[in-house]
Amino acid sequence: MDNLSFPQITVSYKDADSSRRTLIRSSKNSYNILRSIYEDCMQHHEECWVMFLNNYGKLLGVSCISKSGINAALVDIRIILQTALVSHATSIILSHNHPSGNSVASKTDNSLTSRLKKACETLDIQLLDHIILTEDSYLSYSDEGML
Repeated sequence: MDNLSFPQITVSYKDADSSRRTLIRSSKNSYNILRSIYEDCMQHHEECWVMFLNNYGKLLGVSCISKSGINAALVDIRIILQTALVSHATSIILSHNHPSGNSVASKTDNSLTSRLKKACETLDIQLLDHIILTEDSYLSYSDEGML
């Protein structure tokens, strides 16, 4: 099969040692993990990362979905769902940062969350939270009853 005359598609996920998986119990727990991921971009540009969890709420891994501009991040829901399926995630936590320092959700943030939640439901994947990080604080859609 090495000399195929047509494109070959491969999708892979390398699982980590299950004993090293972190249990996600709250938005504060998620925020503390995510802060280190956003450290280099927090004040400069927006990024979007997703946490992928198993059925027991343990972190399977994180993936960068977008590295974008100063005040916006292009997020493709299909990429999020593809990664969730490949990693066998049963739930996800969406996150992105606001370099402005304002943790208030925008209309675009709300629209993305709504579209992602609907898409997740079709695949029986639970959107647990959408966390907006700033340098000093965060907003949790789950904590605020916005999901």
